[in-house]
Amino acid sequence: MSSLQIGLAVAGGLVLAGVVAHGAWKSRRNKPLQPQPDSEPAAAGGADGPAPDETARLEPGFDGPLPPLPVATPERRPGLDALIDVIAPVALEGVVSGDAALAAMPPTRRAGAKPFAIEGQNDASGEWEFPVAGQRYRAFQAGVQLANRTGHLNEIEFSEFVIKTQEFADAVNGAPDFPDMIEQVARARELDQFASEHDAHLGFVLRARHAAWSPGYVQQHAARLGFVAGMLPGRMVLPAGEPGLPPLLGLSFDTQAALAEDPEQSAIRSLTLTLDVPQVSRTAQPFVRLRETAIALAASMDGLITDDLGQPIAAESLDVIGADLEKLYDTLDAHDLSAGSPQARRLFS
Repeated sequence: MSSLQIGLAVAGGLVLAGVVAHGAWKSRRNKPLQPQPDSEPAAAGGADGPAPDETARLEPGFDGPLPPLPVATPERRPGLDALIDVIAPVALEGVVSGDAALAAMPPTRRAGAKPFAIEGQNDASGEWEFPVAGQRYRAFQAGVQLANRTGHLNEIEFSEFVIKTQEFADAVNGAPDFPDMIEQVARARELDQFASEHDAHLGFVLRARHAAWSPGYVQQHAARLGFVAGMLPGRMVLPAGEPGLPPLLGLSFDTQAALAEDPEQSAIRSLTLTLDVPQVSRTAQPFVRLRETAIALAASMDGLITDDLGQPIAAESLDVIGADLEKLYDTLDAHDLSAGSPQARRLFS
């Protein structure tokens, strides 16, 4: 073999090696970022190099995990409330056992799309409660919700409420007293109009600046801030400090990526942080939590905080949103529908 042939063979080998190395580098560069052992925190820059400079628009205002924020204790009231329910009293000739009341309950707890409930006045305590076996009740009341996020109570739903209540009353030998349907439907429309004008969902989109994220990478960084897995794939929530209360915040990403057979190869380019305003008490400072969570994730995951249209959100815009939110809280308070209260959680559901 001549020296020319040897030289060409060596050069070809080098080119081939270069192509293979470039392909491997490109594959590694495009692979979604993976979770790291807790003892080795993930670098925000991932395969693209060192973590980027702090964003000029949104600066993290803390170091380490987010501090716990106070959570309001829900006010204890009867399940039915004249503010948001149509209520029909059911008079009795004598006391009725809880067992008999439970046996007479309708099979569903809805009239159309509206929650329906029956409460009994405990003969011993005088308190209104959902009937309990072994207790005795001196009166009952049935109620149907005036409005929720499906709309206002209509005539058909009111009629179904009447039928369900009458059947229950007949079974316990009671006499119901129904309010005027036209007046109640008009009240439902008015409440629904108020709710529609004062409902609010806030959301920020966090977009990957460079390398995409794997589901495990997202879950790891969110878990460090207190998020836990939600009921649906690709959904995480930041729990409230008290059992039974709605979560403070939600986090969601592509469901298909969460369900993929090989999650490590699933590329997530964005996730969404959300706050259901009427569901969470203002004393829990949920907007502060939303803002700081977005900033923390952006810093640790090399992300950019944007709106739904992909436009970066400036810190000044967040200040305006926070001020508007305080006005909304004040309005809800003035109408006895404070955010996070049992009435607000039912109305805005």
